[in-house]
Amino acid sequence: MNVTDLSAYAQSYLQQIKMERNLTDKTIKAYYYDLSDLIKWISDSAQGDIEPQHVNSYFQSLQAKQMKETSIKRKHFSIKAFIKYLTTQGVAFELPSAIGRSSFKLSKRIPKTLTIADVTTLLQTTEKEMLNPRTNYRKIMSSRNSAIIELLFATGIRIGELVGIQLEDLNLQEQTLLIYGKGRKERLLYIASHEVIHKLERWLSLRSQLEPKAKAFFINKYGNALSIYAIEDIFYKYRDIAKINEKATPHYLRHTFATHLLNNGADLRSVQEILGHSSVSTTEIYTEVSIERKKQVLTKYNPRNSLEI
Repeated sequence: MNVTDLSAYAQSYLQQIKMERNLTDKTIKAYYYDLSDLIKWISDSAQGDIEPQHVNSYFQSLQAKQMKETSIKRKHFSIKAFIKYLTTQGVAFELPSAIGRSSFKLSKRIPKTLTIADVTTLLQTTEKEMLNPRTNYRKIMSSRNSAIIELLFATGIRIGELVGIQLEDLNLQEQTLLIYGKGRKERLLYIASHEVIHKLERWLSLRSQLEPKAKAFFINKYGNALSIYAIEDIFYKYRDIAKINEKATPHYLRHTFATHLLNNGADLRSVQEILGHSSVSTTEIYTEVSIERKKQVLTKYNPRNSLEI
């Protein structure tokens, strides 16, 4: 198999998984970039037929460039799935050793969170703009933006899940929210905060003024569904106004939400279900943050440390 053959198989593979696995455009794009990067590297580095050692060498080159472990892991996952697809197409291509390992070990990375003080300041900033709009348009936009940030923190949903919320997915009377997570897996969440429900109701009462063209719950000024990039921009705007952690992203709200659930006594399995993690091992990383916080509190406030004997 040469590079031209590999490129053709990659195109067919991407088309197939887009139809069969109901993946988001963002996920398909990530697969595309991963496979394109591999094919380009092989094209530049290899001659003749492609062999398993070429893929091994590719991963060695990524490590030599000191690429982030998380990025290498994603490429590992994408390329392993693609090679398995090749075998279903009758292509005899053995899994190389760099791919065939049962697991790809990463060092643990503790999720980055916001302090409660930062979250409070962030929410107060959105509230302030919502209550003091200069125009009716700003009233609509600030109400939407406040509802978005409140909902992200109150439920821990991903921004990709938030933009996918349709009108029928929310039952404000029952305070429930139906979320379609990765792989379109459904999970039903309960919005426990009446304040958040109030913000959602306020936005919903103003939404029609944007002349909606989509059934998405959150829409832009043209009446179309918001993109994940729009959600990021909204978060960054209020983050900067609030003058909180300048490196914070919307995902910090999810991390903070999960960490505080555990700090307040929620069991790991329940948090796993709420976050929509397929494996509890993914959720376990938040216990690292929880334990670290307990260390800080006990070090600072443990009464034994203040005794002189």
